[in-house]
Amino acid sequence: MQSPTIPLPSLPVLKDQARRLRASLEAAGQPVSHCRALELVAHQHGFRDWNTLHARLGNRPRLSPYTLGSRVAGCYLGQRFTGEVIAASAFEADPTRIRLTLRFDEPVDVVTFDSFSAFRHRVNCVVDDTGRSREKTSDGRPHVELAW
Repeated sequence: MQSPTIPLPSLPVLKDQARRLRASLEAAGQPVSHCRALELVAHQHGFRDWNTLHARLGNRPRLSPYTLGSRVAGCYLGQRFTGEVIAASAFEADPTRIRLTLRFDEPVDVVTFDSFSAFRHRVNCVVDDTGRSREKTSDGRPHVELAW
């Protein structure tokens, strides 16, 4: 059973994990159904099956998966990073979004030109509960993509 000290991700995050797992397994030549991917995600979080995990999520208040002091990893403007959440608050206009300030472990170069660099140690962003920003780069990729 799920440990009470480890917070569960939100339902959209869990479904996104299942989608990514399914895509990874398919790319590795081991296709699985969406239902099976959901079951595997449930097992990874210590639950007997997806229905049990889904019921647990329905019986708890919705919490942000990103809290003060949380370790995060992902991409910022296409550059991989690891870091820490140093500020987190609800986004007033949309309760499904979270305003974050991230401090990177190593500075991230946000310029793609070879002739100069611009390093960021800290950024402010607004992400949804799947960890993606609505704002996108010119190639259509979210500015921020956080991974669990």
